[in-house]
Amino acid sequence: MADTAKTAALQEETRIFNTPQWIVEHSNAYQWMKKKGFKTEKELRDWCSNNYVDFWDEMAKTYADWFEPWAQTLNWQPPYAKWFVGAKVNVAYNAVDRHAAGAKKDKVAYIFVPEPTDQPTQKITYAELAKSVNKLANGLKSLGVTKGDRVSIYMPMIPETPIAMLACAKIGAIHSVVFSGFSAGGLNSRVLDAESKVVITTDGFYRRGKPLPLKPNVDEATANTPSVKKIVVVKRAGINVPMKEGKDVWYHDLVAKQSDVCESEKMDSEDRLFILYTSGTTGKPKGIEHVHGGYCVTPAQTLAWVFDIKDNDVWWCTADVGWITGHSYVVYGPLCLGATSMIYEGSPDFPQDFSRWFKIIEAKALGNPVGDISALANPDAIEAIPLIK
Repeated sequence: MADTAKTAALQEETRIFNTPQWIVEHSNAYQWMKKKGFKTEKELRDWCSNNYVDFWDEMAKTYADWFEPWAQTLNWQPPYAKWFVGAKVNVAYNAVDRHAAGAKKDKVAYIFVPEPTDQPTQKITYAELAKSVNKLANGLKSLGVTKGDRVSIYMPMIPETPIAMLACAKIGAIHSVVFSGFSAGGLNSRVLDAESKVVITTDGFYRRGKPLPLKPNVDEATANTPSVKKIVVVKRAGINVPMKEGKDVWYHDLVAKQSDVCESEKMDSEDRLFILYTSGTTGKPKGIEHVHGGYCVTPAQTLAWVFDIKDNDVWWCTADVGWITGHSYVVYGPLCLGATSMIYEGSPDFPQDFSRWFKIIEAKALGNPVGDISALANPDAIEAIPLIK
């Protein structure tokens, strides 16, 4: 008989749904627990809570490669905390370079599904991603972007968006992604506050089958932003948009003449990676900053432990990159793990109804079904692939 219990409020839920034991024993967290000799989850949690500095020291060595080691794991002077003090690292190196130069170079990093159904799905390998990131990184350098400069990214969910983020990280520039659904005013306030040197955007984007212009918003937003020297425009929707000579640059023209080789800048662990602004619903948007060292570690560790992603999984975080969840689980987390991720450009109810997402999940990619759960019928056939070095 089906369980007809109703929950009046989430806080009153008392039922316990136990995970099948074979799933538990094949999980990444359980593998680490066994390695440490813990017998119960409580032992694991207690040790991590009481030894959190040692825990994150181990996680940093597990999930990231460092140019130079740290002299101190944590310098805690309330309310200020500095992690991996003195270490040199770069999140773009961890997310792209090391995979492109290793065994995962031919593995697919991103599967991009455009909203228009007549446009083909794209598969981008780590080697291809590295070349695209390097070309844009060199392109930004040619525009005068240097370490510490801010770059605003105002783009839809297309591959060029994470590529732009990674290109900034590679050369030590600080990216500020602004959700493409925000108005020109929303973009303007964030560009002014960050004092961005470059804005990267698109001519437009697709939404429910219609190409909508985006570049005009940027023109309006940057009318009173003296810090902005260049606007880089991706030709995505084929919309005729105004291009100001000397200031506006087509993305494809910028990268066409650039080398696909670019060394990642050796950043201090506490060097800023990005600024991401709050929505501003309760007042002026507040710029939250994250750094290279921490972002090399925590998104990868949480994706491996909380979501239990394995090396042969296809991962899809449906959040927009313009939000912190997208930063963590569309870009840096899965890429640092060397995982394969999905990116979908448009609305979940196009072209007919909300079945679009389910059709994407059912579609075959990489020669294997995306989201295939047939293996669950035979747990003995599943081998644990711990993301623990």
